[in-house]
Amino acid sequence: MTTKNALVVRGGWDGHQPIQATDLFIPHLEAHGYEVRIEESPKVYADPEYMATVDLVMQCMTMSTIEKDEFEGLRTAVENGTGLAGWHGGIADSYRNTSDYLHLIGGQFACHPGKHPDERTGEQSDNYVPYTVTMLPAAANHPITEGLKDFDLVTEQYWVLADDYIDVLATTTQKVRPWDPWHREVTSPVLWTREWGAGRIFVCTPGHRVEVLEDQNVRTIIERGLLWASR
Repeated sequence: MTTKNALVVRGGWDGHQPIQATDLFIPHLEAHGYEVRIEESPKVYADPEYMATVDLVMQCMTMSTIEKDEFEGLRTAVENGTGLAGWHGGIADSYRNTSDYLHLIGGQFACHPGKHPDERTGEQSDNYVPYTVTMLPAAANHPITEGLKDFDLVTEQYWVLADDYIDVLATTTQKVRPWDPWHREVTSPVLWTREWGAGRIFVCTPGHRVEVLEDQNVRTIIERGLLWASR
C-alpha cells in the first residue's frame, strides 16, 4: 500500500475536545495507509515544501486566529490538490479574523439556537436540541453518504451561512419556537463538499463532542468524508 500523508491540525476552544475528537479518527487514517503528523497550531500551513507533500488536512481548530502566510499556505495547498476535511466548529467556525478562510470553506457557523430560556443552566447542554439530519437526493449515490438515511441527533444544531458553490448532501431545518425572534423555518446545510482548484473540501456540522462523533451515522460520514477529500 502506498503511504499517504495526513496532517492533523487541532486546538482552539477546548469545549470541542480537539485532542480526543481527532484521536478518534487517526486510527482510521492509519488503517488506510496514512502517515499522520499532528500539529497544535496552523503555523505548519506556512511551510510550502511540507504542505506540498500533504494529501489530507484534518482540521479541528475552533475559533482561534490564522496569520496571512499560514492561510495562504493552506489555500495554495488545497488549490494544488491537498484535501481539507473536518467537522463542527473545527472547520466551520475557524479563524473568524480571516474572511478569505470563510470563502474557502463556503459555509460559516452563525449560531446554534438553544433551549427555552427557562430551561438553561449555563452549561453546554443549554444548546442541545433534538433535530433531524435530512439527506438530499444527491446523497443517495455519493460515496460519503451512500446507503445512509435521515437520522436524529440531540446536540447543537448549527445555523450556517453559506454560498451556492457548496454541494450539499444533507440539511437540517431550524423550527420556529414561541420564544424565537424569526418567523419562518430556516434550512441550513449539515454536510457539504466543495471543489477548489485541484483540491476537495468536506464539512460535517455535527460533532460538538466525542459522544456525537461516536454516533454511527456521524462517524461513518466523517470517516468516508476524510477519504473522499484526500488527494
